Amino acid sequence: MSGKSPATGGKIKKIPMRQCLGCNEHKPKGELLRVVRSPEGEVSLDFTGKKSGRGAYICHSLACLKKVRKSRRLEHNLECPISPEVYDRMEAELTQEENV
Repeated sequence: MSGKSPATGGKIKKIPMRQCLGCNEHKPKGELLRVVRSPEGEVSLDFTGKKSGRGAYICHSLACLKKVRKSRRLEHNLECPISPEVYDRMEAELTQEENV
């Protein structure tokens, strides 16, 4: 097997999969919201998926965000405390997406 598509003769692009911390489902990386802890320890949202640092992924769903917040899985995964402001920003972003 050479890794080439027989129909096009080109390479098949592999889609990176990531696991949501809320529902534990594996989904394509582009469909999830990335939360990143920078090397300096700052926690922020990463909409491009390219910021450097330790990342964790959550579905674009308020239900998953609530599960993550209640279980503190994000804090465990990023190995640092998460301020309520970060959760509030994530909730505002998800609410805004649902209204669009």
